[in-house]
Amino acid sequence: MNDQEFTIWCNIDFTATQESERELLLKGVGSHRLITFAPNQDGREGESRAVLRTADIGFGYPDAQAVAECARLRWVQLHSAGYTTFDLSDIKQALTRRGMILTNSSDVYDEPCAQHLLAMITSVARGLPLALDVQRGDKSWPVSAMRPTLRLLNEQTVLMLGFGSIARRLTELLLPLKMNLIAVRREISGDEPIPINKSSAVDEFLPTADHVVNILPANEQTKNFLSAERLAKLKPGAIVYNIGRGSTLDQTALIKELRSGRIAAAYLDVTDPEPLPPEHPLWETPNCYITPHLAGGCDREKKRQVEHFLDNLRRFEQGQPLRNSIW
Repeated sequence: MNDQEFTIWCNIDFTATQESERELLLKGVGSHRLITFAPNQDGREGESRAVLRTADIGFGYPDAQAVAECARLRWVQLHSAGYTTFDLSDIKQALTRRGMILTNSSDVYDEPCAQHLLAMITSVARGLPLALDVQRGDKSWPVSAMRPTLRLLNEQTVLMLGFGSIARRLTELLLPLKMNLIAVRREISGDEPIPINKSSAVDEFLPTADHVVNILPANEQTKNFLSAERLAKLKPGAIVYNIGRGSTLDQTALIKELRSGRIAAAYLDVTDPEPLPPEHPLWETPNCYITPHLAGGCDREKKRQVEHFLDNLRRFEQGQPLRNSIW
C-alpha cells in the first residue's frame, strides 16, 4: 500500500439531498487532502486554478487547457463519460508527453444508457409513443390502424456506431431478443462479442440496418458522422437513435428524412444545441421523440461517480491500471 498523501482537486456538484454521497467521498479519500470547488470553478482562474496547479489528482471536469498547463497533475478522472474537450490533438499530446493519466466514468453510465436505449428501441417497436399521443389527444381507439404497424424485434438488424462499455451492455440486453447485432468502431480490439468493422466501412452496413444506434463521442472525426449522404443510404423504415453527441448527426437532413416518411422514426437523447430551443423544428418533426439528455441518469448517479473514483484511487495508490483509462 502506497502511503503517499495526494492533493485532490474536485469540482463535483453535490446537491442538498446528496450529503451521504459527499460523506462517502470525504471518508473514502482518507488521509489525502481533498479541496472542493463549485462545478463552474473549473481551474481556469482564481483559487481553483491555483489549487489545480499544485494538485496531484483531479476529479470532476476541469478545463482541458488548464490541465495541460499543470505540470504536477498525474491523473484526472472526469465524472462524465464524455471527454470532448480533452479529445483534441494538442491537448492529448501535451498530456501524454508527460505521462498524465486521463480516465472517464463510462462504467458509471453504461447501465443507465443501455437501459435507456433498450427502452427507446422497444417502445417504438410496440407503438408506445403513438399510443400516448392518442391518450393525450383525441382519446380515440385506433386498434385497427395501429396493430398492423407494430414490429417484432426478432431478427432485425441493429448497427451500433461505436462499441464501448455502453454498446457492450446494450448487446447483453438485446441478444435475448434474437436481434442481429453489428457495430463499427475506430479501433478493433478483437475481444468484441459481436461482428465489428472499422468505422470507415460504415457505408457498407447502413443499408442493412433496421436500427442505427449512435453512441459516438464528439471529436474532430465524428462531426456530422451521420451525414445527409449516410442517412440517405438507410433503407426505408429504418429508425435512428442518438445518445452520443448531437454534433455527430446532421439534424437538418434527419428532419427532411422524417418529414418524407422514408426514415420511420428517430429517438434523440442528445441534440445540437442543448438545451434545444422551444422553436427548433425537431420538436415538431413527425415521429421524432426527444428525451432531454436523460440516458445516463439514475437515482444512484452521484453515488456511482464517487464509488468509481474511489475504486480508481485505490488502484492509483497501489500502482495498478485504472478503469476507464482514455490514455
